Amino acid sequence: MINETHSILVVDDEISMRELLEVLLSKEGYKVSDAKNGKQALKMIQKNDYDLILSDIRLGDITGLEVLKEAKKKNTDTVIIMISAYSTTEIAVEAMNEGAYDFVPKPFDNIELKQTIQKALELKTLEQEKERTSTEIKDNMHFNRIIGRSPGMQAIYKKIEQIGPTKINVLITGESGTGKELIAKAIHENSDRGDNPFVVVNCGGIPDTLIESEFFGHVKGSFTGAIRDKQGLFEAADQGTIFLDEIGELSPVLQVKLLRAVQETSFKPVGGTKEIEVDVRIISATNKNLDQEVIEGNFREDLFFRLNVIPIKVPPLRDRKGDVALLSRHFVEKCSKEMGKDIVKLSSYAVDFLNKYSFPGNVRELENLIERSVALSSTNIILPESLTISTHKRRRWIEGIKGRRFDLADVEQGVDLDEILSTIEQAYLKKAMEISGGNKSKAANYLNLSLRSMRYRLDKTDSVD
Repeated sequence: MINETHSILVVDDEISMRELLEVLLSKEGYKVSDAKNGKQALKMIQKNDYDLILSDIRLGDITGLEVLKEAKKKNTDTVIIMISAYSTTEIAVEAMNEGAYDFVPKPFDNIELKQTIQKALELKTLEQEKERTSTEIKDNMHFNRIIGRSPGMQAIYKKIEQIGPTKINVLITGESGTGKELIAKAIHENSDRGDNPFVVVNCGGIPDTLIESEFFGHVKGSFTGAIRDKQGLFEAADQGTIFLDEIGELSPVLQVKLLRAVQETSFKPVGGTKEIEVDVRIISATNKNLDQEVIEGNFREDLFFRLNVIPIKVPPLRDRKGDVALLSRHFVEKCSKEMGKDIVKLSSYAVDFLNKYSFPGNVRELENLIERSVALSSTNIILPESLTISTHKRRRWIEGIKGRRFDLADVEQGVDLDEILSTIEQAYLKKAMEISGGNKSKAANYLNLSLRSMRYRLDKTDSVD
């Protein structure tokens, strides 16, 4: 592939060889310079950066190996290929040990040499891409675990810094898969409790019959199967933080017991008579609307106020503009390492594809999607065809529009086609405006419409503005 941005320095004391290589490589689109001996090459290397150096071993004044060493001192990223008509195994090994990419004996096949150079430069480009990606991810990683640079996430980072050093209880809300536990860990680690326990409790994953014992422990003989004393999770979290995930799933009975523990900072184990005092910070999380749960009588108002001292609302991935591409690159890097693959990046079309998807499963769904794509990919770049979104999720995304479903079988009973088409058009216009952040020009591009047509369609309906 022609790439005029790649510069190559040819170093050889034979003018005919320099001319041959200059013509050969210039035809491939490379920017070629040449040096007639080693000392001239060293002067040029000090003044300029070259993507690749093609150097003979014997140069008349100093050896190509000395050029190799000096070039690597100047820039370790420079790709160096050695050529020689007097090659020996020892020289080849020494050159490779000093950092040469390859050793090519003279006379060489022109096509093979061009292929070697192309592969070397492709590898250099891929390595640079990986380095840029890693740097970008590190620059946008907060508290050693959370990735994102969208305004919504920036506001959360600021709040974590503000409340981390305190003991205040925190309630984190947001859809499933948005990373609420990561935020809870960041709050814990940003406090003076960071070296103490961080205990995670899935309130929706423990049977009601066991959850009180899990929370507060039990004494031997307190119920059938209690063959020994057991420490509860609250006691295990003493001097640290307890993270109550899916707090909205707690039964009314447990809500009362939890309220008392929060108020008194003490509790009795199941079957016990002695109060156990603890110093525990409580961070809770839920994907439910607890305000509405309180109104409907499903969640105690007094407990809600105790837990919701500081609220943090985590935005869904579809509202985190710019974070999809950043997170995708992070997951590609992470999954590639775990699977022993050398996948470097996502193609621009793949990124565009991801940016247009609503991700009902949020960051968790994105990670699973990238993990599956890395596992199935046969190239070092993730292409759109590798990004397989399950049919179920596609169907839910489309069928969820305004709660309507459209079935061809309904035609026999008679349908209002204009109403159906209008509903679908409004839904797509609304979605395009959402993912474009209200930018009509971008929304028009998503729908392959002209800006004039987009404005006309928006003016037709009151449901999208």
